Amino acid sequence: MENSPLLFDLGPRLLTSRDVANRVKEGGVAALTEAQRRADQTKYQEIRCRSALNRVRGMPFEWTLNPYRGCTHACHYCFARRYQTQFELGSDDEFSSLIFVKTNFVDVLQRELASPKWTRQLAALGTATDPYQPIEGHYKISRRTLQALLEGRTPVGIVTKGPMIVRDIDVLQDLTAGPGATVYLSVPSVDEDVWRALEPGTAHPMQRLRAVRLLVDAGIQAGVLMNPLVPGFSTAPAKLEMTMKAIADHGARFVGSNVLFLEGGTRDHFMKFLGAEFPAFVDQYERMYPRKYAPNEYRAQVQKTIATLKRKYGLNDRKRQEAADESTPSDTAPASAGHVMSQGALF
Repeated sequence: MENSPLLFDLGPRLLTSRDVANRVKEGGVAALTEAQRRADQTKYQEIRCRSALNRVRGMPFEWTLNPYRGCTHACHYCFARRYQTQFELGSDDEFSSLIFVKTNFVDVLQRELASPKWTRQLAALGTATDPYQPIEGHYKISRRTLQALLEGRTPVGIVTKGPMIVRDIDVLQDLTAGPGATVYLSVPSVDEDVWRALEPGTAHPMQRLRAVRLLVDAGIQAGVLMNPLVPGFSTAPAKLEMTMKAIADHGARFVGSNVLFLEGGTRDHFMKFLGAEFPAFVDQYERMYPRKYAPNEYRAQVQKTIATLKRKYGLNDRKRQEAADESTPSDTAPASAGHVMSQGALF
Protein backbone atom coordinates (compact mmCIF):
# COMPACT_ATOMS: atom_id res chain seq x y z
CA MET A 1 0.00 0.00 0.00
CA GLU A 2 1.36 3.44 -0.96
CA ASN A 3 2.14 5.90 1.74
CA SER A 4 -0.54 8.57 2.01
CA PRO A 5 0.80 11.95 0.89
CA LEU A 6 0.66 14.97 3.17
CA LEU A 7 -2.48 16.99 2.62
CA PHE A 8 -0.44 20.21 2.80
CA ASP A 9 3.18 21.28 3.00
CA LEU A 10 4.18 22.20 6.51
CA GLY A 11 7.06 24.27 5.13
CA PRO A 12 10.58 24.51 6.49
CA ARG A 13 11.10 24.51 10.25
CA LEU A 14 11.84 27.99 11.59
CA LEU A 15 15.18 28.48 13.30
CA THR A 16 15.55 29.01 17.01
CA SER A 17 17.96 31.57 18.45
CA ARG A 18 20.40 28.71 19.16
CA ASP A 19 20.17 27.58 15.53
CA VAL A 20 20.97 31.13 14.44
CA ALA A 21 24.00 31.37 16.70
CA ASN A 22 25.35 28.03 15.45
CA ARG A 23 24.87 28.95 11.79
CA VAL A 24 26.49 32.37 12.15
CA LYS A 25 29.39 30.88 14.10
CA GLU A 26 30.06 28.38 11.34
CA GLY A 27 29.33 30.41 8.23
CA GLY A 28 28.73 34.06 9.12
CA VAL A 29 25.60 36.02 8.29
CA ALA A 30 25.60 34.55 4.78
CA ALA A 31 24.63 31.21 6.35
CA LEU A 32 21.18 32.63 7.17
CA THR A 33 19.89 31.78 3.71
CA GLU A 34 16.21 32.21 4.66
CA ALA A 35 16.65 35.85 5.69
CA GLN A 36 14.58 38.13 3.48
CA ARG A 37 15.92 41.46 2.26
CA ARG A 38 13.22 44.12 2.07
CA ALA A 39 13.02 47.57 0.53
CA ASP A 40 14.99 49.11 3.39
CA GLN A 41 17.94 46.82 2.52
CA THR A 42 17.74 45.20 5.94
CA LYS A 43 17.55 41.42 6.16
CA TYR A 44 14.77 39.88 8.24
CA GLN A 45 15.20 36.37 9.62
CA GLU A 46 12.07 34.68 10.92
CA ILE A 47 12.74 32.54 13.98
CA ARG A 48 10.68 30.72 16.59
CA CYS A 49 11.01 31.35 20.30
CA ARG A 50 10.59 28.95 23.22
CA SER A 51 9.41 31.66 25.62
CA ALA A 52 8.00 35.17 25.33
CA LEU A 53 8.11 36.42 28.92
CA ASN A 54 11.70 36.93 30.04
CA ARG A 55 12.52 37.38 33.73
CA VAL A 56 15.01 40.13 34.64
CA ARG A 57 16.68 41.35 37.82
CA GLY A 58 17.60 44.78 39.11
CA MET A 59 14.98 46.72 37.15
CA PRO A 60 11.69 48.41 38.17
CA PHE A 61 9.93 45.47 36.47
CA GLU A 62 10.51 41.71 36.55
CA TRP A 63 9.31 40.63 33.11
CA THR A 64 10.20 41.80 29.60
CA LEU A 65 8.79 41.16 26.14
CA ASN A 66 10.81 41.57 22.93
CA PRO A 67 9.18 40.22 19.76
CA TYR A 68 12.13 41.38 17.63
CA ARG A 69 15.92 41.28 18.02
CA GLY A 70 18.05 43.95 16.40
CA CYS A 71 16.70 47.34 15.39
CA THR A 72 16.74 49.41 12.21
CA HIS A 73 16.70 52.61 14.29
CA ALA A 74 20.47 52.04 14.50
CA CYS A 75 21.03 54.39 17.46
CA HIS A 76 24.76 54.53 18.08
CA TYR A 77 24.33 54.56 21.86
CA CYS A 78 21.83 51.69 22.14
CA PHE A 79 22.64 49.45 25.10
CA ALA A 80 21.03 46.47 23.31
CA ARG A 81 23.85 46.33 20.78
CA ARG A 82 25.80 44.20 23.21
CA TYR A 83 23.13 41.49 23.08
CA GLN A 84 23.97 40.68 19.44
CA THR A 85 27.02 38.78 20.63
CA GLN A 86 24.63 36.11 21.89
CA PHE A 87 24.01 35.30 18.22
CA GLU A 88 27.72 35.34 17.35
CA LEU A 89 27.00 38.65 15.60
CA GLY A 90 28.81 41.97 15.85
CA SER A 91 27.43 45.04 17.61
CA ASP A 92 28.04 47.36 14.66
CA ASP A 93 26.10 47.21 11.38
CA GLU A 94 24.71 43.73 12.01
CA PHE A 95 22.64 45.13 14.87
CA SER A 96 20.61 47.27 12.46
CA SER A 97 20.91 45.35 9.18
CA LEU A 98 19.80 41.90 10.37
CA ILE A 99 16.56 41.74 12.36
CA PHE A 100 15.18 38.57 13.93
CA VAL A 101 11.40 38.23 13.91
CA LYS A 102 9.83 35.85 16.45
CA THR A 103 6.86 34.76 14.38
CA ASN A 104 5.37 32.48 17.06
CA PHE A 105 5.81 35.08 19.81
CA VAL A 106 2.13 35.79 20.46
CA ASP A 107 1.13 32.11 20.52
CA VAL A 108 3.84 31.41 23.10
CA LEU A 109 2.84 34.48 25.14
CA GLN A 110 -0.81 33.45 25.21
CA ARG A 111 0.13 30.05 26.64
CA GLU A 112 2.32 31.67 29.28
CA LEU A 113 -0.36 34.16 30.31
CA ALA A 114 -2.92 31.36 30.59
CA SER A 115 -0.71 29.39 32.98
CA PRO A 116 -2.01 29.13 36.57
CA LYS A 117 1.49 30.15 37.66
CA TRP A 118 1.21 33.58 36.00
CA THR A 119 0.36 36.24 38.59
CA ARG A 120 -0.28 39.14 36.17
CA GLN A 121 2.77 41.18 37.04
CA LEU A 122 3.79 44.19 34.97
CA ALA A 123 5.40 43.23 31.66
CA ALA A 124 7.74 45.68 29.91
CA LEU A 125 7.51 45.66 26.12
CA GLY A 126 10.47 46.94 24.12
CA THR A 127 13.33 46.85 26.61
CA ALA A 128 15.97 45.30 24.31
CA THR A 129 14.70 46.27 20.87
CA ASP A 130 12.04 48.68 19.65
CA PRO A 131 8.63 47.01 19.31
CA TYR A 132 7.49 49.73 16.86
CA GLN A 133 10.40 49.78 14.45
CA PRO A 134 9.17 49.91 10.82
CA ILE A 135 8.87 46.14 10.26
CA GLU A 136 6.10 46.07 12.88
CA GLY A 137 3.88 47.59 10.20
CA HIS A 138 4.19 44.32 8.31
CA TYR A 139 4.12 41.69 11.07
CA LYS A 140 1.92 43.47 13.66
CA ILE A 141 3.40 41.31 16.43
CA SER A 142 3.46 44.15 18.95
CA ARG A 143 -0.19 44.95 18.37
CA ARG A 144 -1.13 41.30 18.84
CA THR A 145 1.07 41.21 21.94
CA LEU A 146 -0.96 44.06 23.45
CA GLN A 147 -4.18 42.24 22.60
CA ALA A 148 -2.85 39.10 24.31
CA LEU A 149 -1.92 41.10 27.42
CA LEU A 150 -5.39 42.63 27.50
CA GLU A 151 -6.98 39.19 27.26
CA GLY A 152 -4.57 37.92 29.92
CA ARG A 153 -5.36 40.90 32.22
CA THR A 154 -1.68 41.82 32.46
CA PRO A 155 -0.47 45.44 32.82
CA VAL A 156 2.17 46.67 30.39
CA GLY A 157 4.78 49.39 30.09
CA ILE A 158 6.00 50.17 26.57
CA VAL A 159 9.25 51.86 25.57
CA THR A 160 9.58 53.00 21.96
CA LYS A 161 10.91 55.59 19.55
CA GLY A 162 8.24 54.62 17.03
CA PRO A 163 5.30 56.96 16.36
CA MET A 164 3.59 53.90 14.86
CA ILE A 165 2.34 53.20 18.37
CA VAL A 166 -0.58 55.57 17.74
CA ARG A 167 -1.97 52.89 15.40
CA ASP A 168 -2.75 50.86 18.53
CA ILE A 169 -4.53 53.57 20.52
CA ASP A 170 -7.70 51.47 20.56
CA VAL A 171 -5.99 48.55 22.30
CA LEU A 172 -4.08 50.88 24.63
CA GLN A 173 -7.35 52.52 25.68
CA ASP A 174 -8.78 49.12 26.56
CA LEU A 175 -5.64 48.27 28.53
CA THR A 176 -5.84 51.63 30.32
CA ALA A 177 -9.42 50.90 31.34
CA GLY A 178 -8.42 47.39 32.42
CA PRO A 179 -5.10 46.05 33.73
CA GLY A 180 -3.17 49.23 32.95
CA ALA A 181 -0.79 50.63 30.33
CA THR A 182 1.96 53.24 30.34
CA VAL A 183 3.81 54.41 27.23
CA TYR A 184 7.34 55.83 27.36
CA LEU A 185 8.37 57.62 24.14
CA SER A 186 12.14 57.94 23.95
CA VAL A 187 13.14 61.48 22.93
CA PRO A 188 16.68 62.21 24.17
CA SER A 189 16.85 65.56 22.38
CA VAL A 190 14.84 67.63 19.91
CA ASP A 191 18.02 69.17 18.52
CA GLU A 192 18.21 68.08 14.88
CA ASP A 193 22.02 67.82 14.80
CA VAL A 194 21.93 65.47 17.78
CA TRP A 195 19.15 63.43 16.20
CA ARG A 196 20.95 63.05 12.86
CA ALA A 197 24.26 62.16 14.48
CA LEU A 198 23.06 59.63 17.06
CA GLU A 199 19.74 58.20 15.84
CA PRO A 200 20.07 57.77 12.06
CA GLY A 201 17.12 55.41 11.59
CA THR A 202 14.52 56.99 13.86
CA ALA A 203 11.54 59.23 13.26
CA HIS A 204 12.05 62.96 13.82
CA PRO A 205 11.90 63.85 17.54
CA MET A 206 8.94 66.16 17.02
CA GLN A 207 7.04 63.36 15.31
CA ARG A 208 7.56 61.27 18.44
CA LEU A 209 6.30 64.12 20.61
CA ARG A 210 3.21 64.47 18.44
CA ALA A 211 2.59 60.79 19.19
CA VAL A 212 2.78 61.62 22.90
CA ARG A 213 0.13 64.31 22.43
CA LEU A 214 -2.19 61.92 20.57
CA LEU A 215 -1.79 59.25 23.24
CA VAL A 216 -2.40 61.65 26.13
CA ASP A 217 -5.43 63.16 24.39
CA ALA A 218 -6.77 59.61 24.02
CA GLY A 219 -6.61 59.14 27.79
CA ILE A 220 -3.44 57.03 27.84
CA GLN A 221 -0.71 57.51 30.43
CA ALA A 222 2.16 58.60 28.18
CA GLY A 223 5.37 60.49 28.75
CA VAL A 224 8.96 60.88 27.64
CA LEU A 225 12.29 59.34 28.49
CA MET A 226 15.17 61.71 27.68
CA ASN A 227 17.40 58.66 27.48
CA PRO A 228 20.26 58.70 27.13
CA LEU A 229 21.69 62.14 27.64
CA VAL A 230 24.98 61.97 25.75
CA PRO A 231 27.86 64.13 27.03
CA GLY A 232 29.06 66.60 24.44
CA PHE A 233 26.05 66.02 22.20
CA SER A 234 22.86 66.70 24.12
CA THR A 235 23.89 67.95 27.58
CA ALA A 236 24.27 71.67 26.85
CA PRO A 237 21.73 73.54 29.02
CA ALA A 238 20.16 75.29 26.05
CA LYS A 239 19.52 71.93 24.36
CA LEU A 240 18.17 70.41 27.54
CA GLU A 241 15.79 73.31 28.00
CA MET A 242 14.64 73.23 24.39
CA THR A 243 13.82 69.54 24.75
CA MET A 244 12.10 69.91 28.13
CA LYS A 245 9.94 72.76 26.83
CA ALA A 246 8.90 70.71 23.78
CA ILE A 247 8.03 67.77 26.03
CA ALA A 248 5.86 69.99 28.23
CA ASP A 249 4.22 71.63 25.21
CA HIS A 250 3.11 68.22 23.94
CA GLY A 251 1.36 67.28 27.18
CA ALA A 252 3.65 64.54 28.46
CA ARG A 253 2.45 63.17 31.79
CA PHE A 254 5.98 62.52 33.03
CA VAL A 255 9.61 62.77 31.98
CA GLY A 256 12.63 60.73 33.01
CA SER A 257 16.29 61.02 32.12
CA ASN A 258 19.49 59.02 32.28
CA VAL A 259 23.07 59.82 31.34
CA LEU A 260 24.68 57.55 28.78
CA PHE A 261 26.34 54.40 30.10
CA LEU A 262 28.72 52.27 28.07
CA GLU A 263 29.58 48.60 28.33
CA GLY A 264 30.36 45.57 26.20
CA GLY A 265 29.54 45.72 22.51
CA THR A 266 27.79 49.06 22.93
CA ARG A 267 30.97 50.64 24.24
CA ASP A 268 33.00 49.10 21.41
CA HIS A 269 30.60 50.40 18.77
CA PHE A 270 30.21 53.87 20.29
CA MET A 271 33.95 54.42 20.57
CA LYS A 272 34.40 53.34 16.94
CA PHE A 273 31.64 55.76 15.98
CA LEU A 274 33.38 58.61 17.82
CA GLY A 275 36.71 57.73 16.25
CA ALA A 276 35.21 57.87 12.76
CA GLU A 277 32.86 60.84 13.12
CA PHE A 278 34.00 62.88 16.17
CA PRO A 279 37.65 62.00 16.82
CA ALA A 280 38.15 65.05 19.06
CA PHE A 281 35.84 63.40 21.60
CA VAL A 282 37.67 60.09 21.91
CA ASP A 283 40.25 61.04 24.55
CA GLN A 284 37.69 62.84 26.69
CA TYR A 285 35.30 59.89 26.56
CA GLU A 286 38.06 57.49 27.52
CA ARG A 287 38.81 59.64 30.56
CA MET A 288 35.13 60.11 31.40
CA TYR A 289 34.22 56.44 30.99
CA PRO A 290 36.95 54.28 32.47
CA ARG A 291 34.03 52.18 33.69
CA LYS A 292 30.37 51.72 32.75
CA TYR A 293 29.03 54.99 34.15
CA ALA A 294 30.07 58.62 33.96
CA PRO A 295 31.40 60.07 37.25
CA ASN A 296 28.85 60.47 40.04
CA GLU A 297 29.48 64.21 40.31
CA TYR A 298 28.78 64.74 36.63
CA ARG A 299 25.55 62.72 36.72
CA ALA A 300 24.42 64.60 39.81
CA GLN A 301 25.09 67.94 38.13
CA VAL A 302 23.06 66.93 35.10
CA GLN A 303 20.20 65.60 37.20
CA LYS A 304 20.09 68.84 39.15
CA THR A 305 19.63 70.74 35.90
CA ILE A 306 16.89 68.37 34.77
CA ALA A 307 15.07 68.83 38.08
CA THR A 308 15.23 72.62 37.68
CA LEU A 309 13.80 72.40 34.16
CA LYS A 310 11.00 70.06 35.27
CA ARG A 311 9.93 72.61 37.86
CA LYS A 312 10.16 75.47 35.38
CA TYR A 313 7.89 73.74 32.85
CA GLY A 314 5.45 72.24 35.32
CA LEU A 315 6.36 68.63 34.73
CA ASN A 316 6.75 67.96 38.44
CA ASP A 317 3.08 68.81 38.88
CA ARG A 318 1.83 66.19 36.46
CA LYS A 319 1.14 62.57 37.28
CA ARG A 320 4.28 60.64 36.44
CA GLN A 321 5.82 57.23 36.83
CA GLU A 322 8.55 57.29 39.47
CA ALA A 323 10.30 54.36 37.82
CA ALA A 324 11.12 56.54 34.83
CA ASP A 325 13.75 58.37 36.87
CA GLU A 326 15.13 55.40 38.76
CA SER A 327 16.12 52.74 36.25
CA THR A 328 19.73 53.94 35.72
CA PRO A 329 21.86 57.01 36.52
CA SER A 330 20.92 60.28 34.83
CA ASP A 331 22.83 63.20 33.35
CA THR A 332 22.12 66.82 32.64
CA ALA A 333 24.38 69.84 33.00
CA PRO A 334 24.00 73.52 32.27
CA ALA A 335 26.00 74.53 29.24
CA SER A 336 26.09 77.27 26.74
CA ALA A 337 24.13 77.18 23.54
CA GLY A 338 25.99 76.66 20.34
CA HIS A 339 26.73 73.94 17.85
CA VAL A 340 25.70 70.50 19.07
CA MET A 341 29.23 69.18 18.80
CA SER A 342 30.82 72.00 20.78
CA GLN A 343 33.64 70.22 22.58
CA GLY A 344 33.35 72.52 25.57
CA ALA A 345 29.91 71.13 26.37
CA LEU A 346 31.31 67.68 27.18
CA PHE A 347 31.85 68.42 30.86
